[in-house]
Amino acid sequence: MEGADLMSAPVVRMRDLQLHRGSRVVLEDVSLDVYRGEIVMLMGASGSGKTTLLRTVAGLEPFDRGEIDVDGVFLKHGTFDAIILRALRTKVGMVFQSHCLFEHLSALENVSLALVHVLRVPQATAQTRARELLEQLGVGHRTSALPRELSGGEAQRVAIARALATDPPVLLMDEPTASLDPERRTELAAMLQSLVERGRTLVVVTHDEDFAASAATRVLRVESGRLAPTV
Repeated sequence: MEGADLMSAPVVRMRDLQLHRGSRVVLEDVSLDVYRGEIVMLMGASGSGKTTLLRTVAGLEPFDRGEIDVDGVFLKHGTFDAIILRALRTKVGMVFQSHCLFEHLSALENVSLALVHVLRVPQATAQTRARELLEQLGVGHRTSALPRELSGGEAQRVAIARALATDPPVLLMDEPTASLDPERRTELAAMLQSLVERGRTLVVVTHDEDFAASAATRVLRVESGRLAPTV
């Protein structure tokens, strides 16, 4: 497998995940290993369970059966306690499709928030780290901007900076090309590769076949809550 050391332990390990909503099966017997340095793309029809799978890894969606190991933090079925979730926030960051930036906070404040409230970093130190991340992602000049003042591409970069603030080894992204034109999609693919070169592992949900072909180490299909490799 290109980009993965098969002799090393996976940085994300899912086993036998199952999630139901009433009588509807959302995830069924999902098992997956993601290795350090991979960019794994999840593709499939709307409603197939792709985003839900990301949310389970991020600790945002309880599941009914199975387990998840994110770089040594273990999630089991049922509710997650506060200690586990705090540990998980240092292991995984998530970039939502709609970015989900806090509308009343500036770009700088959005990025520094997790550092202050999760890692208990002093405000001044958190803002220095936030400025560095925004600069690295090409939006250092937008630190004072509110989310409504950012373009789609700028908001996405701020959201990525926020997800990286706690320095997690794993980054999850939900439909990152949805609001981007072709040129910005090419820039995003290059950015993801640079994140991998700095030691990140990425799991990305996308409908964009061209983007997946240009950026993915591995592409998997999600069909009716189950994973199947592409042929």
